[in-house]
Amino acid sequence: MSAVFTWPVRVYWEDTDASGVVYYANYLKFLERARSEWLRALGLSQTELAQRDGVLFVVRHVAVEYLAPARFDDSLEVRSVPEELGGASLTLAQEVVRGDSLLLTARVRIACVRSADFKPARIPPHVMQRLVRPA
Repeated sequence: MSAVFTWPVRVYWEDTDASGVVYYANYLKFLERARSEWLRALGLSQTELAQRDGVLFVVRHVAVEYLAPARFDDSLEVRSVPEELGGASLTLAQEVVRGDSLLLTARVRIACVRSADFKPARIPPHVMQRLVRPA
């Protein structure tokens, strides 16, 4: 579970405020995209999980530290590293970098819930297997 997953992000006008700096809340979108692509890279479709297994992954907690700004047209990387895996949750360390500059660090706890009622659910065994031993 310690492999680093990297996802590229380009900063567009829609990501910035009036001064051309990435609006703070938009970093959460970058982090979300990287987590979604990480799951896809593991062969896990969130649509299939909801339809076949009746579960969703939802953000339970986010702790973010903003270290430096990103600006319009920057080429960024979001790095995601799984840190903890529980029966119904997982925690990832994520960071946003521009070249050698660390712009943001985050720790994101994801909960597995039933899609029908959003009650906590155990991570399905086939998903757990992918998380522990990536394909």
